[in-house]
Amino acid sequence: MSQETQPQSDAVDVSIPSVARMYDYYLGGKDNYAVDREACEELNKVVPSTKVLAINNRRFLQRVVRWLAQEQGIRQFIDHGSGLPTQDNVHQVAQRVDPQARVVYVDNDPIVLAHGRALLEENDHTAVIQADMRDTEGIFGSPEVERLIDFKEPVAALFVSVLHCIPDKDDPAALVKRVAERLVPGSFLVACQLVSEDKATRDFVTEFMDKSTHGNWGRVRQAHELEGFLDGLEILEPGLVEVSTWRPDSDLGPKQLTMEWIEYGGVARKP
Repeated sequence: MSQETQPQSDAVDVSIPSVARMYDYYLGGKDNYAVDREACEELNKVVPSTKVLAINNRRFLQRVVRWLAQEQGIRQFIDHGSGLPTQDNVHQVAQRVDPQARVVYVDNDPIVLAHGRALLEENDHTAVIQADMRDTEGIFGSPEVERLIDFKEPVAALFVSVLHCIPDKDDPAALVKRVAERLVPGSFLVACQLVSEDKATRDFVTEFMDKSTHGNWGRVRQAHELEGFLDGLEILEPGLVEVSTWRPDSDLGPKQLTMEWIEYGGVARKP
């Protein structure tokens, strides 16, 4: 079977670091294991800003969802590579604007499925599915997506801090394009990923994460590569930027102070 059509396993492998659990650790969560924490500490030796980067990325996600719901009237969200539930998840931000907002979380980590379902047991407008985010056909055809998402209306498709998990051979640009093609005009694509203009940093992190996760990783890229992922879409102001500077809540908001690598991205609209 191809990677896109393999059935997902329910087993949690605690011997291999998980990107979702490492992110949880950086955000101060408790749903991680020693192997995840050890990988984070090794990563910190070369890219010490990673915890701040993770926190700023989470705040970017919250601002984006609030802006899409409040200012653009979006009521449907598909969160690709959603990671473990934490504070102020997509559905919580969107449903504060409109309790009828609908959210589908997609992740291939079985621990995300378990925790997500526990969180959402009594929320009829939100679902979590275990799937490879590259399997667009399978995701869009899943019963939960068909139940919650009306593709005749605008949708926000989120790819927040996940495209660097997709190797070049699987073509992350083609993934974004496949999703965009299935959405009606007026829909939104949110994309950001880890980038660095320093080759040594790119090479170290890419090799370290690829080895640590046993191949569940793609590549730290350069900023101009993400721009190519959004060809044909209207990139909205303030453009593609380091995410702590995307429509900050105030001038006093936290900024990314060290730049050995950054989370880079923004919001695009399908014309």
